[in-house]
Amino acid sequence: MATPTIETRPFTNEHVTIRSANPFTETKARLESLVPRIDDGIFTLLRYGEAERALRELEASPNLSIFSFRDHGALLAIVGQKRRSIQYDIGNPLTASKMTRHQLSAGIYAPIRVLLREDGEGSVLEYDRPAAVFRQFGDPRVDAVAQRLDQELQAVLQTAAASGSENARPQAEGRAS
Repeated sequence: MATPTIETRPFTNEHVTIRSANPFTETKARLESLVPRIDDGIFTLLRYGEAERALRELEASPNLSIFSFRDHGALLAIVGQKRRSIQYDIGNPLTASKMTRHQLSAGIYAPIRVLLREDGEGSVLEYDRPAAVFRQFGDPRVDAVAQRLDQELQAVLQTAAASGSENARPQAEGRAS
């Protein structure tokens, strides 16, 4: 039996936090209206070899879609806490394919995870900056796509955080890790 090899490679990441004075429920509703759920029929078409039809459908789809979500706040009930926190997988299959065709390992990070959580002053959106995460693959073709994804994601999240009252101006903070 062959012994597997394990390779570890550190990389620098940038974590983005967008704070909003808007309540969690308002930011959630706004985010879900700006970023619709992906049409799962796309994946059915691909499974049945209908790649050209799937491509046409994807080209007519929004730039970003919600692939899935998990209610992390509900999980805290097992330790007696009640919090609101949802993790979303947000992305675009065409965007992902533009990266994974060059670096298949980029699929680890596509779609991007975004966390929406409540805090004492409103709501918070957090994610790791795509341009930083995908940079680890050292491929300028992947980097160019990730840069565009970074801009699209930040714009839509800031819009989701800014909806509502006049004093709900989002503040984006970035930090390297």
